[in-house]
Amino acid sequence: MATGKRARFKIQRRVGTELPGLGKPGALERRPYPPGENGNKRRKYSDFALRLEEKQKIRHHYCLREKQLRRFIRDAKSGSAVNWVNKLVGLLERRLDNVVFRLGYAPSIRAARQLVSHGHIRVDGRKVNLGSVVLAQGAKISLTDKAKQNQVVLNAQKAPRLEMPDFLRKDTEGGQEVGLIQAIPGTEHVPFQFDSGLFTE
Repeated sequence: MATGKRARFKIQRRVGTELPGLGKPGALERRPYPPGENGNKRRKYSDFALRLEEKQKIRHHYCLREKQLRRFIRDAKSGSAVNWVNKLVGLLERRLDNVVFRLGYAPSIRAARQLVSHGHIRVDGRKVNLGSVVLAQGAKISLTDKAKQNQVVLNAQKAPRLEMPDFLRKDTEGGQEVGLIQAIPGTEHVPFQFDSGLFTE
């Protein structure tokens, strides 16, 4: 998946939606239409194209490969889940890389994933270096001492990309800030315009 600023702008313009997880705001401010010489012409969407667009929003925002998304969908559909899209969002929002991003410790999900892989994040007091880990309700997330001096973290904390959602909260334990997953998130926590009905189809 391309990571450059222009590529991230193109992705957001293609789906017509700001995707906060990509960490590059302003993609639609100057050119709120798809990239390419015919981008500013009115497009007719087929039902399939509309459904595909919702899937692409989810995939790009959470920085997932197609294979990864399919695995999460399979997990969400397992068991007796009545609303599997709601369960899917619950899994994606509780991924460690996303939680680090939503707590305001990183400017994007990709940057959060790097913090995790470099050993800067603790879960329940232990270092975890896999961003795809899905955390349980009650899990506590904290920064290592080194991460607290990291310029990426400091800049993200000064200007968070999003407000912290209500399924998370921050506490202080032993003089240290700790993020806590206090509830299981659902589709209402997706931080962009998202049609779960189209995605289900």
